[in-house]
Amino acid sequence: MTADAEFMVAGDFLTAALIGEIDHHSAAFLREKIDEQIDRRMPKQLILDFSGVGFMDSSGIGLILGRSKRMQACGGEISVRGVSEQVNRMLRLANIKA
Repeated sequence: MTADAEFMVAGDFLTAALIGEIDHHSAAFLREKIDEQIDRRMPKQLILDFSGVGFMDSSGIGLILGRSKRMQACGGEISVRGVSEQVNRMLRLANIKA
């Protein structure tokens, strides 16, 4: 596995600290892991922290957009933090605010 996530909860906030490289295979793993936490905790705010991500391809964009739709469906919001310059360029191209 090239990526993982560590979770922290504070009130209605769920932070997923992403670690490693996000590609097609690891994005599927992260999606399942994050969705499990969303379903269990029903947060009002999901924070995706990319501080520990060294590489991300377009699968990471899909990961973010999918979690955003999932949070909207349950009345919550998402924010993205701690992105590297490489990841930030991809997010800007996808019109995702970090």
